[in-house]
Amino acid sequence: MNKSCTPNLIILGAPIGEVAFCSSFIASKRAAASTLLSSLVKLGSCDPQIALILLCMCGGFTKLVHVARSTPPSLALDELHAFEEQVRCTFTECQAIDTTDSSWMQAQLSLSRGGLGLRSLAHHSNAAFIASISTAGLASPSDNFLADAVNSYNSSVADKARLLSVSSPHASAWLSVVPSPGLGLSLDPNEHQMAIKWWLGLNTSPGSPPCALCPEHPLDPLGHHAVTCKRGGDAISRHNKLRDVVLQTCHRACISAKAEAGSGLGHELRNTRPADILASNWLCGKPAAFDLTVVSPLNPTFISEAGRTAGSAAVAAELRKHSANDAKCSELGWTCIPLVAESYGAWGSEAVQAFSRLASYLATRTNSPKSKVVCSLYGRLNLTLVRANARALLLRCGCSLQEGDISSS
Repeated sequence: MNKSCTPNLIILGAPIGEVAFCSSFIASKRAAASTLLSSLVKLGSCDPQIALILLCMCGGFTKLVHVARSTPPSLALDELHAFEEQVRCTFTECQAIDTTDSSWMQAQLSLSRGGLGLRSLAHHSNAAFIASISTAGLASPSDNFLADAVNSYNSSVADKARLLSVSSPHASAWLSVVPSPGLGLSLDPNEHQMAIKWWLGLNTSPGSPPCALCPEHPLDPLGHHAVTCKRGGDAISRHNKLRDVVLQTCHRACISAKAEAGSGLGHELRNTRPADILASNWLCGKPAAFDLTVVSPLNPTFISEAGRTAGSAAVAAELRKHSANDAKCSELGWTCIPLVAESYGAWGSEAVQAFSRLASYLATRTNSPKSKVVCSLYGRLNLTLVRANARALLLRCGCSLQEGDISSS
């Protein structure tokens, strides 16, 4: 073992000693990470979706987390803040968007809290160091960070409603999807850039120009009008694509199901809306009528409660669907099950229960862990939802899309 004549040592990759020595060591680690971060900026120019995944998984928090866990925060904090700024600059450049302090705070939340998983080393350094010396009983830093993020939007009910919606269970599942163009699980660069801006609450339509499809309505910064606009067929296309994902999953699980059931009924019954999907023998031999809809928590009808309670827009939509369809479904011997999604990807409780049952059937059929099937199902559903929203936003900002996309269908 080598002897040291100074109080400065490096043990198991961690600096121990004076502040200047520790800072110099961490600075060298930052410099080594700069090569990867620069490469991610180049990658982001052609595939920002892959660049973001790599930045989250191996380009940010993970690069210096060992230092954060093994070095007292007082010796490392300045360099951790500097590295955090490097990561922020990399994110801004590879995604080609400008972040505000509030949107960056959201981006640093975990996926389960509605963020992008770009965790803050500086914020977590105290908890990381204490955890490494086996101290227990601390509050979850993610919980505190979420509260800080929500409180930072104290001037806007719409921002609070948005942040509560994106932090709902499964809402961020689209960010965990492994991109695969062949499986329809990827976003093109324009879609991804718009989706990230919309997800983080950045201005999606600077200057509030008029909607390209209905000029009498100006576009709002959070994109509420664009994702709810009835013109152009985007809302119908989004609905049908989500319906098809559920229908295909039913078929893969060997559940007999058909779309738009009710077309063969008598004239009196066809006057009301048929089931989007009719699943035979869903529960105790009784068919289930799945009625799918997407609602925005920023809708004036819901926004006040949505700014206080996550998922309240979906709850209200479920009640509305039951009020409209229960009588008809009862007459036909069906069970009405609303599948309600908020525009940011939060699903209503009845949809969650239905998807859990569906995942159980599919897991048994494919001999796969149910948890894996659940993640895959929500990932495909919410990527489909976010892609449709991003395209709607792009179209209403006057951007053209490629042939074969929703603008041409």
